[in-house]
Amino acid sequence: MDKYIFPAIFEPSEDGGYCITFPDLPGCITEADTLEDAITMAKEALELHLWGMEDDNDEIPTPTAPEKITVSKGSFVVPIEAYMLPIREEMANKAIKKTLTIPKWLNDLAESKKINFSQTLQSALKQQLGIEPYPKRNVKKQP
Repeated sequence: MDKYIFPAIFEPSEDGGYCITFPDLPGCITEADTLEDAITMAKEALELHLWGMEDDNDEIPTPTAPEKITVSKGSFVVPIEAYMLPIREEMANKAIKKTLTIPKWLNDLAESKKINFSQTLQSALKQQLGIEPYPKRNVKKQP
């Protein structure tokens, strides 16, 4: 599924901020100082949590209807939307660090020619695997 909407419980903290939890997603929790930041943080936490579940092939539960959730006094429920296509693309293109070993003479020669090791390794891997570069998302520019 590409879009999810899960209810989040916003619980005011003693210092004026919010603790945000998702009753259907144990372990998905965040906090923020303002309501605006809390909504942003809740969305980010939900997206990353769901991405992790997808990556682990975990079953994503059916969200509970917000009106069926009971909260303590002062707390409230907010539906949070997660659109997964850009998250999947971002995570697929996230840079990871790899350690490798090459002979010193090859390293010295490549450095003297100002070779970009990361770019060269990526190109060689794509060629070896017979794949095209990961497609970039088309972004429409605002006029």
